[in-house]
Amino acid sequence: MNQQFTVNSNDEFIVVADEQERKYWAARLGVSTETLKSAIRASRSTALNSVKNYLINKKVI
Repeated sequence: MNQQFTVNSNDEFIVVADEQERKYWAARLGVSTETLKSAIRASRSTALNSVKNYLINKKVI
């Protein structure tokens, strides 16, 4: 299967390897760092919009 992804230069990405970055985005989204990591895994993306949309669809935020 061939998948193509489009990245907008204005997209924000969550740097999962950086603990401070995880804490920042978790606090900004109003979720725990564990919930944030789960959302990143489930959405298969580190793009902020994808993770945020996943959390909204799951009624977490």
